[in-house]
Order: sequence, then structure tokens, then C-alpha cells
Amino acid sequence: MGWIDYAYWIALLPLIGFVLELFIGKYTWKQGGIFANLTILGSTIISIGTLIEVLGGARIDVSVPWFYQGIVVGYMIDPLAIVMLCMVSFVSLMIHIYALGYMEEDPDKSLYFAETSLFTCGMLGLVLSNNLLQLFIFWELVGLCSYLLIGFWWYKPEAAAAGKKAFLTTRVGDVLFLLGIILLYYNVSHLPEPLTFQYIFSLEVLEAIPPTHLTAIALLFLGGAVGKSSQFPLHVWIPDAMEGPTTVSALIHAATMVTAGIYLVARTYPIFIASPGALVIVAVLGGFTALFAATLGLVVNDIKRVLAYSTISQLGYMLCMLGVGSIIGAFAVGYSLFHLISHAFFKALLFLCSGVVLHGLADTRDLREMGGLLSRMPITAIAMLIGALSLSGFPLTAGFFSKDRIIETAYEYGVATGDYLPWIFILLAALLTAIYTFRLWFMAFTGEPRSYLAEHAHEGSKIMTAPLIVLAAFALGFGILQSRFYEFVGANFDTHLIGELAHLGGYHLHHGGEVPLIIMILPAICAIGGIAIAAGIWYNNRVDLSRYISKSNPIYRLLWNKYYLDYIFKDLIAERLFGFVALLAEAFDRCIIDGIVNGISRAIIAIGSGLKRIQTGVVETYATAVVIGVVILILLIGGVL
Repeated sequence: MGWIDYAYWIALLPLIGFVLELFIGKYTWKQGGIFANLTILGSTIISIGTLIEVLGGARIDVSVPWFYQGIVVGYMIDPLAIVMLCMVSFVSLMIHIYALGYMEEDPDKSLYFAETSLFTCGMLGLVLSNNLLQLFIFWELVGLCSYLLIGFWWYKPEAAAAGKKAFLTTRVGDVLFLLGIILLYYNVSHLPEPLTFQYIFSLEVLEAIPPTHLTAIALLFLGGAVGKSSQFPLHVWIPDAMEGPTTVSALIHAATMVTAGIYLVARTYPIFIASPGALVIVAVLGGFTALFAATLGLVVNDIKRVLAYSTISQLGYMLCMLGVGSIIGAFAVGYSLFHLISHAFFKALLFLCSGVVLHGLADTRDLREMGGLLSRMPITAIAMLIGALSLSGFPLTAGFFSKDRIIETAYEYGVATGDYLPWIFILLAALLTAIYTFRLWFMAFTGEPRSYLAEHAHEGSKIMTAPLIVLAAFALGFGILQSRFYEFVGANFDTHLIGELAHLGGYHLHHGGEVPLIIMILPAICAIGGIAIAAGIWYNNRVDLSRYISKSNPIYRLLWNKYYLDYIFKDLIAERLFGFVALLAEAFDRCIIDGIVNGISRAIIAIGSGLKRIQTGVVETYATAVVIGVVILILLIGGVL
């Protein structure tokens, strides 16, 4: 028996932590958090032990029949699953340790840790799932926990509204995902074997599904990923989600929730590559979202919302990589997942650093009220600088290696297909990312303090700064593992199978083209150039932008209003749709419900009126009627006899 045989405990331990925190957490040391941290530490240890065994070739796929033939419950460990399990458990552990200090004064701390434990359990269970139905159940659990945690400070109207907005927006994607599962099961339900990933994604199963159905299934799955991973146009919930605790933001953006959508596309990649045209849409949508969100990050003054838009943009990179992977096959999953894990390290780092800033400035989130924090919180400033460099793709950081490979592959995709649009999108996004990221850093940490709170800011406690140092080390050094990582995760799918499925989808795989040197160094040029532009403008507030940052500037107004998408969704679509539904409900109530009730009453009145005419009050009439009735009855009985 090895670690891999106990892998199911990776998800079960945080569930136990949830129960313990919920019922007895407030009676323990620090009134909450100890059980959550210990159980997630256990999940991390088991994940690392299992990773070592999987590196040695171990695999496991366990299923138990559930409900009826074909539907199973179980767990699976393969390279794709184990790298996600290690990332989720480890990053979640860092965030939970940090939260011991961040949430120290919160009266509902034990409830908070109970919910974050359940959140982590949901994500780990999702990754462990070996079939779509079980994955969807954990998918919904993750969505429920995000609603609870975003609205954790329920007494704040903004937090309560943000929780509802996140829940309702992601439901759109969830419905699409569920429809995709139903359509897939409709096509394979006649098969005798359990409907696990390993069986469904075989060549003989997928080639038996009509191409139009395959494409529809892939696009419905993409819809689920778009909702969960906040891609355009279902991205509108994630900036508002910043109303929750900063540790929740770190958990959602780095370890759970938004990574679930990318994992879904990666896990179901055989369906996508076997679906004619699906990956083209994935590539363009991901690239467009990366650029779209990067433009919005340029004008936001809320430190957490800047990071939120950067998450949308970076997830667009991952999705784009999976799309342009139609030319390289299974290696696309490795490239995308490497950026996902790099992003988890530096995004958790950035959010936790912003939490220290908020903690030291009495929850002030406006960058215009900061400044001069470098000398007041040097550990946080340096850690956030490392995170910003990695997010920007600065050479030799983890973000550089992962993002550089995506941009190069997008260029190769353009050469192979003639479609350079995804490459153009993500290259421009790389430049803008460096600009808005260092706009944030320079505005927060350089120059003179621009408020009383900034002048009296202080560094975070040791329990809050320790996770920053660990995450900063990974944000800097994780890139050295890229080659081994690509080889390890790329082997998750059989190369021959992916080649056959690509042929089924009409894609032509090719491995390795000569990329010009200028193309190879363009990402580094964008990163360094973007940082230089940001330094030239915002370092010590060198340039006065007041004449450009004005509502009279149409470009600024467009970006400030987020391309008016909130207005379109809320005022033009949601309110009018709700109005139309209200009219339908009123008509249904008036015509059907009231119609039935009123119709019954009118019928009773009519029957009563008819009977009233018979009731004359004359005894002779009643006697005659009785005699006639008796005679008719005798005749009928006599006839029957």
C-alpha cells in the first residue's frame, strides 16, 4: 500500500476540518482555524507523497457502482490530477496559515474557516473525480462555497450583492455545462461500461458520436468553463467578488473556483480536439479575454480589483493555450497547466500582499490614498514586487517561462493556420499587463504617502508575512521545472489517441517549427517595456495624468464603465427579461390559475341556478317526480333482469 491508495483522503480531510470547525472550532486555540489548517496540511502531505509515486509511474482509477449501470462514483490519480491536487492543497494551506492573522479579530472566524475548508474540499473532490457527473456535483459545491464566502460579511450590502451576482452569473455557465453532460450521456448511455473519463475518451466511443454532437458538447463544456473561470462575457461577477475577505479572493483566484473551468477543458481535452471547430473558438475567446481584461486593469484604482482583472486576463492565456494546442496535441494541456500553477503562486502572493496593505491601512483599497509604503512595510513591498514581476512575465521568473511558451505556441499556431489573431491578442495583453501591474506597485509603494493612513501604515504580523516569503520563492523559482513538467503532464493523454482524435476533428498536428529570434524575445520586450512605461509615469508620480483621466475623455469613459457591459447585462437584459417574465407570470396567473378557480365557481353557480328552477316548493310536483323516478328504476331493473 502506498500514498496513492489513500488519495481519497486528500478531499476527505478538509471535509472533516469543515465539520470540526463548524461545531467546535470556536472553542479551540484562537477560536478557530486550527482544524482547517491541520486537515489541509494533511491533504498537502498526502498529495506530495502521491506525486512522488506518480512520478515513478503509479496510476489509480477506482469506481463503485452508483444508482444504476454506467453511473459510478470514484476517484482517479494521473499526472493531470496530481499536479492540480498538489497546487490546490499547498496554496490553500499558505492562505489558511495567513488567515490565522488576517481574520484574527473577526467574531465569526470559526465559521469562516469551516467554509474555506469546505471550499477546499470541493475543489479537491472536483479534481479527484473520475467521471463527469461526480465532477459536476463538486463543481456545484465550489459554486455554493464561493457564494457563502464572497458574501461572508453579509451585513455589508455590497458583499451580499456581490455574492448573489457571482452565484447567479456562474449559474449560466453551470446550466450550459449540465446540458453538455446530458448530451454526452445521451450519446453514450447505451454503452455497457462505467462512464468514467478513461472509457468515454477512448477513440471507439468518441468516433461513434456524431461530429455535430461532439462540437455541441465541447461548446457547452466551454460555456461552463467561461462561467467558472470568468471569461468574456461571464466575467462580470469577479471584480465585485472583491467585497469578500482578501483571503477569500486569494483562494478563489489562485487555488480554487476560477481554475476549475480551465481544469474542465484540460480534463475533457479529447472531446475538444475531436470536435470540428471547437478549439478555434477556444483560442480566439481566450486571447480576446486576455486583452479585454488587461485594458480594464489600466483604469481601476481599487488594488484588489486590479488583481481581479489580471486574473481574468491570465485565465484567458490558459484558455488560449488550450485552443492553439490544436497544432501540438496533448502538450497544450501541459503548457496551459504550467501557467495555471505559476499563476496560482504569484496570484496568491499578490492578493495576500494586498491583504497586508489593507490590514495596515484600515481596509483602504484606493491606490490614490497610498504611496510611500516601501519604507513602512518592506517585506510586503519586496514580496509584491516579486509577484508583480512574475505576473508581468519578467525574464527568469515563473511567469516568464509559462507565459513565453504560450505566446510562442500562439505564433506557431498562426504560422500553421494563418490565424494570427490569438497571438496578437495575448502579445498586446502582455504589454498592458506589465503596465497596469507596475502602475499598482509604483502607486502603492513609491513616492510620498498620500493619506494619513498611508503615513502611519505598518507591516503585517509574522504569521501573515511567512506565507509571503514561501510563495515569493515559488513565484521566482518554479520556472526551472518547466521541461520536466511539460513531459510529465503531456504524458497524461496517449499521444497516438490524441493524434487520431485530432484527425477526427479535422486538425493537423505538427511538432516544433523554427520560431524567429525576434518572436522569442518579444514577450520579454513587452514585459520590460511595460515596466519602463509604468515607471516613467507612476514612479514617484512623475507624470500628471489628470487631463487624460477625465470622464470627458471617451476612451477613459469607456474603460471606466467597463465597456458598459454591466449596464447591458443589468439594465438592458436582466431587467427587461425579468419584466417580460413578470408579464408572462401575470398572464399565466390571470388566465390559467384565476381562470380555473373562477371557472369552477361559475360552473357551481350555473348548476345551482339550474337546480333552483326544479325546487318549486309544490309538494305535488315532488311526489310526481318521485313516482316517475321509481317507475323508471323498476323498468331499468326489470330490463336488466
